[in-house]
Amino acid sequence: MKRTLLILALCAPVAMQAQSIDHILQSIEQNNKELQAQKHASEATKMENRTGNNLSDPTVSYSSFYSNAAEGGHGTEFVVSQGFDFPTQYITRNRQATLQNEAVDKQQQAIRRDILMNAKTLCLDLILLNQEKELMDLRMKNADELQALYEKRLQTGDANILEVNKIKMERMNVQTEVAQNIAAHRTALQSLLAMNGNLPLEFAETTYPQVKEINDYNVMRDEVIASDLDLQAAAANTRAAEKQVAVNRQGWLPKLEVGFRRNTDDVASQNGFVVGGSLPLFENRKKVKIAKAQAISAQLMQESAKQQTEAGLMSLFNEMQQLKGAMKAYDVPLMQQSLTLLKQALLEGQISLIEYFVEAEGVYKNFQAYMQLENQYQKVMASIYKNDL
Repeated sequence: MKRTLLILALCAPVAMQAQSIDHILQSIEQNNKELQAQKHASEATKMENRTGNNLSDPTVSYSSFYSNAAEGGHGTEFVVSQGFDFPTQYITRNRQATLQNEAVDKQQQAIRRDILMNAKTLCLDLILLNQEKELMDLRMKNADELQALYEKRLQTGDANILEVNKIKMERMNVQTEVAQNIAAHRTALQSLLAMNGNLPLEFAETTYPQVKEINDYNVMRDEVIASDLDLQAAAANTRAAEKQVAVNRQGWLPKLEVGFRRNTDDVASQNGFVVGGSLPLFENRKKVKIAKAQAISAQLMQESAKQQTEAGLMSLFNEMQQLKGAMKAYDVPLMQQSLTLLKQALLEGQISLIEYFVEAEGVYKNFQAYMQLENQYQKVMASIYKNDL
């Protein structure tokens, strides 16, 4: 029987329908504070990248001067000017900012993926804990039935106190495991609640979602490499770094300035234009070399990231195959049938109580081992396809 897992917000009970993993992830994506903070930080970074292509501020100056001649005299000068870079620089910087913002978007998507991956891992752990709790409930039910039966037999002389005590010891062991299960369950739920902005969630799944079968490593690798957000972010960083080289090369172009000038004196006024420029003989020194070095570094980082991703995929693929093979070694229907036959044999007197507990304990351990393998398999598959979140 499924156990309902309810997280309470503000100590108030909330009636909700059970949620699937997809619903949990959608809720966390909407309510996670870290993800919200990262979104705002990404927007700020993208706007900052664009500010490097803004025009410089216009300048305004006013001066008043007097003549020392005997007849005196007074004049003023008013100048308004605007400086700007060579026009092609704005085009190149705009393209470079676009590439930088692409990298920021990919990095933001990777952060979102990692947060949702952590949440999915917690959900997979909760499924395992739910399965183990169901198994413990079955063990407790059997122990209760046997205790009631053997206490009656004790009264009629068909059983001894050692057998009754053995059953009580089994119940004590199960109760200890249940307490440990509840503690682990509460910890996982609290972590999931925190990721959801402390808003209520309910998760009662005892079965894992369907996963895609992997039969060919090369096909899987090409698919994952093409969709890997870390590699896409590294590629965008490389393109932005290469474009920065072009930006710095154009830094040797002259800076221009145009404006309006008005001069006045006691007799007349004069209007005119101001045209000027500057040559960046010193400001751009070594900037091209710096940009080239940064571009090479970005390219090498991209290659390193791809190598690490491929190595990680190979490791996950090998682990997946090992887990898949180990799971096939367990015959779940046979284990379920064995428990039924063992209890039947005990009740019919074909085996002793001690024999029953020894054999049943072995079956329960196999059940738990299979559950652990299935949980590890699901986590490996989730890691392989984490970019699909």
